[in-house]
Amino acid sequence: MTDAPHAQETTPDPTELARTAEQVAREAGDLVRDALRGSVTVAATKSSGVDLVTEVDEAAEALIRRRLAELRPTDGVLGEEEGRQEGSSGLVWVVDPIDGTTNFVYGLPSYSVSIAVARSQGPDPFGWPLLAGAVHAPATGETWTAALGQGAFAEGERLTIPEPVALGTALVGTGFAYTEQRRRGQARVLGEVLPRVRDIRRLGSAAVDLCLVAEGKLDVFYEQYLNPWDMAAGALVVTEAGGVVERLGRDGTEGVTVAGPRPLVEAVSAIVRPLVG
Repeated sequence: MTDAPHAQETTPDPTELARTAEQVAREAGDLVRDALRGSVTVAATKSSGVDLVTEVDEAAEALIRRRLAELRPTDGVLGEEEGRQEGSSGLVWVVDPIDGTTNFVYGLPSYSVSIAVARSQGPDPFGWPLLAGAVHAPATGETWTAALGQGAFAEGERLTIPEPVALGTALVGTGFAYTEQRRRGQARVLGEVLPRVRDIRRLGSAAVDLCLVAEGKLDVFYEQYLNPWDMAAGALVVTEAGGVVERLGRDGTEGVTVAGPRPLVEAVSAIVRPLVG
């Protein structure tokens, strides 16, 4: 991706950007929740025949793009369904209209709308400095927000990541890709992690998982093959709650994201890093 030339503008207050992210995420969440009153149609698949895209994903991203164009007309957008739209401000909104589409299709509650905004610096979205973000779970009504330097919040209550437990008593969140080859590699990593921790949870939405780490409902999280829109808002929630987010292995989506309190991130990384090289 090549950045469009942009005027030098003062970066808006991250708190205001977080309010915008939350507002638009809640509006998209209303659309997603209302869609459950009717039938949900799978519109397409992506990386494999089990990697689903629904017409609701597409409609929710269209709503998000329309509202951001109204509220932040000079900013760019990077979305899961429609790709990159350039802006002139140097800011880019990183959007996942439904993170956890399979859960959504099956009527399981762990799915979310994830919206973050970053300063576009270079071609790699994983390296863009995050300014604000919101994760909204339509099925439960839960919303997590974060603004750079201003903290992270769950329904308005400030989050502070708990003190780390020992690795052997850690509840670990993870997720899996949608192709056979990638899943075989992830199963190999899982086989090394699982015997060393209390248990593993695969809930189905990386954005929600990251927020649960910030709340202390998961002790640590790791996953390979995340896209920027899967993790941007949740990663800022973790770091603003006092945790750390590390990237291991290869660049881009081939990398592994590990998030939580630093001692647990280091412990999990020591297991995972030799396996993903």
